[in-house]
Amino acid sequence: MASATQHRLAVLVPLAAVLLLASPAATAAKSCAGEKFPPGRSYAHCAKLGRLGAALHWTYDAKAASLSLAFVARPAGFNGGGWVSWAINPTGDGMKGAQALVAFRNPSWPSTYVVNTYNLTGYGRLGASSTPLEFNATDLAADERRGKVRLYGKLQLRPGMNAVNHIWQVGSAVRNGAPAKHAFATENLEAKGKLTLCDGTAAPEPAPAPAAGASSSANASRGSAAPSDGKPSAAAAFVPAMVTVLLVWAGLVAIV
Repeated sequence: MASATQHRLAVLVPLAAVLLLASPAATAAKSCAGEKFPPGRSYAHCAKLGRLGAALHWTYDAKAASLSLAFVARPAGFNGGGWVSWAINPTGDGMKGAQALVAFRNPSWPSTYVVNTYNLTGYGRLGASSTPLEFNATDLAADERRGKVRLYGKLQLRPGMNAVNHIWQVGSAVRNGAPAKHAFATENLEAKGKLTLCDGTAAPEPAPAPAAGASSSANASRGSAAPSDGKPSAAAAFVPAMVTVLLVWAGLVAIV
């Protein structure tokens, strides 16, 4: 009897561990946690953003309302002359009103990067010079690793800002020292979401409501984005539930 119980435990416990590691949250964390930053740069949270192959690493000091971050993305194009950007928008969820950090190669010293700041009050072209942000931005820097640009910065947010709308983008060219327009493909237009600073979650932007009369198949074709109410999907909840069931079963078997 004891040997049979031990055999069941030997099967159930590893199975529970496999299911837990295969959960969406664990997979997402693992996909960005392997990034190696220079000494002195480490972050409490990371999230794979799901659009444009980007990832965000951050630490938020809620008491001081201080956000330290590293945004990682590959510039568009093939010549390495593009740019990457990450921004928060305190007034909406689009480009207008965004407070942006933009990294690109230094035109004078192509082996180094510069980081400009832009307060996007409209949809006009960006200039070669930074514009002041609503939030004090310090520790601005950028480097490159394996073809991806890593943009660093620290923002002094307002007290109580525990969740923010954030936007990220990549472009293929810098002209006359200023970032040129990015593409307007679906990936670019959907590169936004809500970032919960304290608990380390970065939810995708909720899908727009379907037009009246739209078919359910059209809704299904949108993919597996998280529900707009912020609750985990049934698929995401299934794996932890199965782990719990298996561990409880293992405990009952051990008692018998």
